[in-house]
Amino acid sequence: MHTPLEDLFVKTRKENRSALIGYLPAGFPSQQGCKNAIGVLAKAGVDAVEIGYPYSDPVMDGPTIQQAADISLRAGTGAVDVFDTLKYAHQLGLPAVVMTYWNPIERYGIERFATEMATNGGSGVITPDLTIEESERWKNATAFAGINTIYVVAPSTTDDRLALVTSQCSGFVYAASLMGVTGARADLSSGGRDLVSRIRRVTDLPIAVGLGVSTRDQARTVAGYADGVIVGSAFIKALLDAKSEESGLEALSLLADDLVAGVREGR
Repeated sequence: MHTPLEDLFVKTRKENRSALIGYLPAGFPSQQGCKNAIGVLAKAGVDAVEIGYPYSDPVMDGPTIQQAADISLRAGTGAVDVFDTLKYAHQLGLPAVVMTYWNPIERYGIERFATEMATNGGSGVITPDLTIEESERWKNATAFAGINTIYVVAPSTTDDRLALVTSQCSGFVYAASLMGVTGARADLSSGGRDLVSRIRRVTDLPIAVGLGVSTRDQARTVAGYADGVIVGSAFIKALLDAKSEESGLEALSLLADDLVAGVREGR
């Protein structure tokens, strides 16, 4: 059985292009606002969405995503809202994954979380703080539910560790292009390209690069060497900086058009 995410990468490889994956936290700027934003991304041609499970201690997230998560948490966003947003993205025809720290999965129930993911059309889960050594129950639950397990590797990951971690991945490998937290950056580090070439030596899985992409030029650059370009903070900033939700969606639409064009120009 193939997930919609796996089918997407088969399609983009045939088209010799990278995929653009947009990240938004569930419940931001509001529960309906998040769905509206996902609709805007879909209309602009974004290929897949990564839905963040808002969490109070996000070790990998920079200030922009933390601010959005705070807004979402204050509104009471929980698992039900995350799965509802996931289902909405799936109904729009977008391959959708959830990014969550381990604690919410454990609290919800490991098997139950994996089952709900599949029931609501989710392709897989990105777990940035779960090590493969502690993944046995999660691997069993996701295998049973038929969803992808996506782990994060970084420039500091050793070659031996890269081979080990990527062998446990499915869907794609999440390559964090630099050491540090998420956030839009004026300049991209060379770490992404180097890391992708190291990952390619140990796996044939698609590789998506996250952390830092915010402009058409940057999207074009990363799309030149990676199978997927993940954009989060730049999309969130467009919504945070807007005077109203309506003007935020307009800004989001313009940015998404720009980034979609950049990714398509990458090859």
